[in-house]
Amino acid sequence: MIIRPERHLDPNAPCWCKSGLPYKSCHAHFDEILKNMRRMGATIPPRSIIKNKSQIEGIRKSAKVNIAVLDYVAEHIRAGITTEQIDRWVYDITTAAGAIPAPLHYEGYPKSVCTSVNEVVCHGIPSKTEVLKEGDIINVDCSTILNGYFSDSSRMFIIGETTPEKKKLVQDVYDCVQAGLEQVKPYGFLGDVGQVINDMAKANGYQVVREIGGHGCGLEFHEEPFVSYVSRRGTEMVMAPGMVFTIEPMINMGTHRIYTDPVNNWTVYTEDHKPSAQWEIQVLVTETGHEVLSW
Repeated sequence: MIIRPERHLDPNAPCWCKSGLPYKSCHAHFDEILKNMRRMGATIPPRSIIKNKSQIEGIRKSAKVNIAVLDYVAEHIRAGITTEQIDRWVYDITTAAGAIPAPLHYEGYPKSVCTSVNEVVCHGIPSKTEVLKEGDIINVDCSTILNGYFSDSSRMFIIGETTPEKKKLVQDVYDCVQAGLEQVKPYGFLGDVGQVINDMAKANGYQVVREIGGHGCGLEFHEEPFVSYVSRRGTEMVMAPGMVFTIEPMINMGTHRIYTDPVNNWTVYTEDHKPSAQWEIQVLVTETGHEVLSW
């Protein structure tokens, strides 16, 4: 990917971020830091993915809906319900809040949420015939559009009592996400997040899915950058204030190898059919660290 130099602005001109402030008192210092990092070989974010204060507030409001939906699922999910029922909850609560479920009809996806059970890595399609049973683990991945702003997060749920191995997987993956979050700092590298998560997963005997990762999110459902969890410290894109992206490693109890359902072309499974787990948070890089927007 070729990163072209950004256009130089007069210090008194309106800032490129559309904040309404003069460039010299808004992003001039920011640009100077990134220009120096680019000279040293770093991959810097394009201006198009840096959010201003107004946009960040819009994403926060969207995230409140997303969080409320997942909170409702957490209170009501249980053995005996279908994944189709989860889809109905998500649609009803989201639309009642004046928002839109982002997955619905996205590139042909037929439902309002992804429900990924046991060996399903991601993009499980809710179904009237899929009934949750004691011992299942399930990822519910919810995404919301409110007034044009996107939020995205997912949670794992254990249905009743499960095996010690599945319970440990769910907790360990949560801990991996938290460890990755601790690496989100202004002018650090996305590879710092990836290496911590990968090292922690491997130490617990798991493997991280390579082909699917996190992504920018806020003004679009999926933006730059791609967030890998098999990356190395000091590599990948610089994390600059105003960037919003997801941390969502998919971690398998067995092999990292996966395959996509040849019939629906959406649902992704572990190749060895061992369980997989994923937690997803949406995070904003700030001047002093980070802010979790959706969880």
